[in-house]
Amino acid sequence: MQGISYRTFGGPEVLEYGDLPDPKLAPDAVLVKVVATAVNPVDLACRSGLLAPLLDTAFPVIPGWDVSGVVVQRGWSVDEYAVGDEVIGYVRKDWLSQGTCAEYVACPVRTLAHKPRNLGFLAACGLPLAGLTALQALRRWLEVRRGETLLVHGAAGAVGSMAVRIGLDLGARVIGVSRAEAAERVRELGAEPVAYEDGFGAAVRELAPGGVDAALDTVGGPVLAETPPLLAEDGRLASVADGEVLSLGGVYVFVRPDPHDLADLTGLAEAGAVDVTVARSFPLDRADDAHRAAAQYPGSQGKTVITVDWE
Repeated sequence: MQGISYRTFGGPEVLEYGDLPDPKLAPDAVLVKVVATAVNPVDLACRSGLLAPLLDTAFPVIPGWDVSGVVVQRGWSVDEYAVGDEVIGYVRKDWLSQGTCAEYVACPVRTLAHKPRNLGFLAACGLPLAGLTALQALRRWLEVRRGETLLVHGAAGAVGSMAVRIGLDLGARVIGVSRAEAAERVRELGAEPVAYEDGFGAAVRELAPGGVDAALDTVGGPVLAETPPLLAEDGRLASVADGEVLSLGGVYVFVRPDPHDLADLTGLAEAGAVDVTVARSFPLDRADDAHRAAAQYPGSQGKTVITVDWE
């Protein structure tokens, strides 16, 4: 098959397009013909070697964890999917090697769900990682409940915008903090916008004098450090961007594959509660340009997607 790989850590220039071995199909996996794969910040971190201390690496590495595509073969023990099913997946395995940036990928069924019927392949491939991150952070770790006030940092970004919409679906009031230029986008999502440039702490206190019940940070650094005083007495704090949250009494969230959560996310998409904006797409042989674009443009402008030819 044709695909993208890298044989050493580095910048986008280490990405190579060419022939790769066809994936082997484990009994509890399906072979997916890739139609599209999204480029996420974590893909850039993996390629540069930042995650090497956490994940074993077997070079050459095919990058990518998000995917949308069509099932073309089933493993012996699979009855959840049929050949021809359209699927999405957060195909993160326990080591860096066999990713989604290729014509085919073998996907354990624990990483998949059926593709939302109302989303095209390009939009659908941007749903799993960002959507699961927000869903698991709000439901599993912050336990956001109806009637509570939720604060979201980076509310216009890929994960932040998902968190705003999922928070609203959970029945929470959502305050969304972003750069001033993205405030209208945050308002369109349904949150009450606050701009970092205006001194967000005072603005949040004015909107929630008693403090917020839960806060989700997707930014880290000084923004995270200024958040604990904005919490209510029993407020909860989580970050998907900065492990320092642990020293502040919060939890650090790293998304994990979960077929039930992913199916719930498909349901939310089909109900119109969440969606995906695709800002730009590149063919498979220009994956290096896709990585450059993903590093250059903020998530608030939409997803960067790599497309794969298929019939």
